[in-house]
Amino acid sequence: MLKDRPQTQSELEFVSIDALVPADHLLRKIEAKVDFTFIHDLVSPYYCQDNGRPALDPTLMFKLLFIGYLFGIRSERQLMKDVQVNVAYRWFLGLNLTDKVPDASTLSQNRIRRFNEADVYQQIFDEIVLQAMKRKLVGGKTLYTDSTHLKANANKNKHIKVRAQSEHQAYMDDLDKAVEEDRLRHGKKPLAPPSKRAPEREIKQSCTDPQSGYMVRDNKPQGFFYLDHRSVDSRCSIITDVHVTAGNVHDAVPFLSRLDRQKQRFGFTLEHVGVDAGYFTAAVCKGLEDRDIYAVMGYRRPTHKRGYFYKREYDYDAKHDRYTCPQGEHLMYRTTSREGYRHYQSTPLVCQDCPVREQCTKNQQHVKTLTRHVWEDSKERVNEHRYSDNGKAIYARRKETVERSFADAKQLHGYRYARFRGRAKVQAQCLMVAAAQNMKKIALMAA
Repeated sequence: MLKDRPQTQSELEFVSIDALVPADHLLRKIEAKVDFTFIHDLVSPYYCQDNGRPALDPTLMFKLLFIGYLFGIRSERQLMKDVQVNVAYRWFLGLNLTDKVPDASTLSQNRIRRFNEADVYQQIFDEIVLQAMKRKLVGGKTLYTDSTHLKANANKNKHIKVRAQSEHQAYMDDLDKAVEEDRLRHGKKPLAPPSKRAPEREIKQSCTDPQSGYMVRDNKPQGFFYLDHRSVDSRCSIITDVHVTAGNVHDAVPFLSRLDRQKQRFGFTLEHVGVDAGYFTAAVCKGLEDRDIYAVMGYRRPTHKRGYFYKREYDYDAKHDRYTCPQGEHLMYRTTSREGYRHYQSTPLVCQDCPVREQCTKNQQHVKTLTRHVWEDSKERVNEHRYSDNGKAIYARRKETVERSFADAKQLHGYRYARFRGRAKVQAQCLMVAAAQNMKKIALMAA
């Protein structure tokens, strides 16, 4: 028992690499269920056919990247070291035990020079989703959307103050039209045409990664981040969309356009969506109703100043288009602002002698003003969905789908940090992680 074992590392053995990989290894299951042959034809336009040095096989290159994202290997140099000694990785790549592993710089330079700013990563992600659809893992009727933050590769203390123009959102033209119609209906003159110059605001811009955004959110870390806006299908939690923005972009901004993109790209017959309270805006609710999509949204308690009446204590009368205060007095319509809010105001002569005026307003002219969005009816109808049995069942699955998807990505696939700088490169990282997660689902759940 205490004898030294003989050294056998230098002995020659005849062995098949296939026999060394366990039958239940994840890479075996992925290779059996996922077809990678599409990659070669997809990237052929990026290669020259008749000159230059022999290129690294593109299928091998993307399989290398998938290994890194599947097993949370953050460094490309470390990835090559692991491939050198891991038999399962070599088997997946089609390399023998004595084949030379590509150099890390070859992989990184292909990524940087050949595919930077290209839509190859998006097309690969889409193809994986299509393969999941063929295996009946995607229903396309109920989607859950949320966002998560990735810490940018930037020092939060190194920044400058810049003036940034607010982007023109897709719904703004519809809102301008709705405001004009609402003012005409109330006998008001149309507003003057809006200024062609977009409004500006001062923001912090990173000196290291200017395309990231300084995020300030409740219960979230402050600093420069990117946001991944992700949609997950309800059937088997297949990720169907990934869209990266700067960390200071509101969740609701890209939401409707990304839904439209999924319907167009994959032919979804979308019927339901489940999202948190961050998407509960008038524009999103109106857009979902226009698309005939049943939305269930989370509830967030509105801000309230202690000692004052809640807004819900003022009853809105749709028939007469007015509010009634807790004392039974009416707040009548006055105007509709360019931002889409109707303004309702009380009568000063009535309010100045009101016994509860201090709980209502401290306005010097004794005027109480309430606002109501022109699309507020859509918000109220959507809000009612969360009380229905169907709405409760839909929303209950949100934590099992999109939130679980983010947790899996952060815990196992290095998703807490952006590996690269620049939105396009971070988008590529997020797409590859999502594709890797989808491949795991296909490998483990497909028939």
